[in-house]
Amino acid sequence: MTRAMGAAMRRIHVGNALSAFGLGFTVPYLYVYVAQVRDLGAMTAGLVLAVFAVAALIVLPFAGRAIVRRGPLPVLLAALVTAALGALSLGLASNAAAVLLSAAALGAGQAVMQPALATMIVDCSSADTRSRAFAMQFFLQNLGLGVGGLIGGHLVDVTRVSSFTLLFAIEAAMFLLLVVVMATVRMPHSPRLEDAPTQSSKGSWKQLLGNRAMVQLSVLGFVLFFACYGQFESGLSAYGVEAAGISTSALGTALAANTLMIVVAQFAVLKFVERRRRSRVIAAVGLIWAVAWLAAGYAGLGHGSQEMATAAFVSTYALFGLGEAMLSPTVAPLVADLAPEGMAGQYNSAFALVKQLALAVGPAVGGPLGASLPAPYIVTFLLFSLGITVLALRLGRRLTDVQDQPWLRTSRVIARGEAPAESLAA
Repeated sequence: MTRAMGAAMRRIHVGNALSAFGLGFTVPYLYVYVAQVRDLGAMTAGLVLAVFAVAALIVLPFAGRAIVRRGPLPVLLAALVTAALGALSLGLASNAAAVLLSAAALGAGQAVMQPALATMIVDCSSADTRSRAFAMQFFLQNLGLGVGGLIGGHLVDVTRVSSFTLLFAIEAAMFLLLVVVMATVRMPHSPRLEDAPTQSSKGSWKQLLGNRAMVQLSVLGFVLFFACYGQFESGLSAYGVEAAGISTSALGTALAANTLMIVVAQFAVLKFVERRRRSRVIAAVGLIWAVAWLAAGYAGLGHGSQEMATAAFVSTYALFGLGEAMLSPTVAPLVADLAPEGMAGQYNSAFALVKQLALAVGPAVGGPLGASLPAPYIVTFLLFSLGITVLALRLGRRLTDVQDQPWLRTSRVIARGEAPAESLAA
């Protein structure tokens, strides 16, 4: 990695932390704000959450093409300004129509940020530094969300609309501050659609769907997000409250345990996964999450004390965090390695679209199932977790040696007796 790439990467990481910090201020309190503070009712609050998902699904297919043609930085800046306007107007909105329009702008901006930042990380990293770069991104995102949520919780007052207006104004300010930070980034030249070879320029969605390994990874990604992230604040929390008798304070402790596990374990886990096959790391995550669902099953269906049930439920979230820490340096770099030259933005946007689909379907399926049918709920997602292991091992047979074991790039150069580029330059 050159000095310029390192400087750009540091600003990108600052950007990730700022955006997560801003989101942490508002996301946990959005439902309360719309339903109770603005007194627009549970139906409108539910529609707001749905609008976030729908806006993301609408813009992401176009975002990848824009990133490929224009580069990730201009797309990111446009997304940040859109999100800032959405956040500010959401804090001022007093009727359902204004709230829904504001939520659409905020949701669209947030959705486009993800593939744009991921593509910038790809452009500013090399194959041997990419896993660590994405691990740092995930670490800072979770730290920012946790700190933002903690501070936001002390600022809000459900009896004062102005406290929520302040919250959304701070979120908008974070996005605008991020515009200033990102505007100073000097991105290294990377291939755009116009620069790419002829076979790549015809690619877009048809070429992506013709990449069997990427299609398999997308299916695997859908199951990953559906069985874990899609259950955090819907099915699993409903199951915990209804079947396991978990209090709201214990539920907060469980969510904190998830974030703490990621923050504490991320770089220790990174050392473990860096020299292992990516497909086997993902397969191991499936087994870890299967154990997590067994712990959740004990919490709600076992016959232990309430203290034991609570401990088992908290451990479920902690085990999910361990799996997430293993995935962050594995899945995103694999998406980048599967993308043809100049098409990283398209592939990142496609994978973000898969994630949004899973996050839209997951709560819709898991929420009612977790609340009303606890035993089938646990069995269903236990099977989904085991399915992750099966799908990951099948994906491994589709990957090349270098895609599954990226460190081979370096070791093969050394094995042939070739000097690294830095020493040749010297």
